[in-house]
Amino acid sequence: MKIKWFGQSCFLITSENGTKILTDPFKNMLGYKLPEIEANIVSTSHNHSDHNNINAVKGSFTHFNELGTLAANDIALKGVATFHDKALGSKRGKNTVYNFSIDGINVCHCGDLGHVLTDTQIKEIGTVDILLLPVGGRATIDALDAVQVVKQLNPAIVIPMHYRTKAFGLLGFIFEKVDKFIAASGLKARHCKELDIDKASIKEYKEDKEIVVLQYD
Repeated sequence: MKIKWFGQSCFLITSENGTKILTDPFKNMLGYKLPEIEANIVSTSHNHSDHNNINAVKGSFTHFNELGTLAANDIALKGVATFHDKALGSKRGKNTVYNFSIDGINVCHCGDLGHVLTDTQIKEIGTVDILLLPVGGRATIDALDAVQVVKQLNPAIVIPMHYRTKAFGLLGFIFEKVDKFIAASGLKARHCKELDIDKASIKEYKEDKEIVVLQYD
């Protein structure tokens, strides 16, 4: 499996057989530009323009924005109800956390999660191998809450998202940098353009978790 980041909460996950899953495509904003992408599956965590621009995706695809257990193209996924804030959605609305089963690996995309998880939500999400987690604060959980979610879901690998990068320019102040999350987590971190991993490799990370910071083009 390969995982590539395009900024915000948008990732392209490509399975071993070539199935392409795109998460939370955005309208060009805040310095990020979404390239032309074809996908087989597109998931949107909530109905905000920096997460739901499915019109930018080329080709014929299955769009998931639902709760419950679903399947397409040999990919199983589960949508779990959460909120975009700490006030049960009264400020920013609802958010869906997706746990994908791809090549025997569970990849959890948290969307714009705005709170630490309840015991019920942890149970519904289930086993997580790779966690795609917002860490920038303001519109999502901040670095300290993100560390708590890591402890709750216990993934082997954490990929941070939705934080300040140079793409934001003068607007960068609205989110925290990823460095704050890395420091608060106490985990080792490495940077790369794309994560290429298989089920056998995941086992190596279970005892020694790692943060993988993906660069964007």
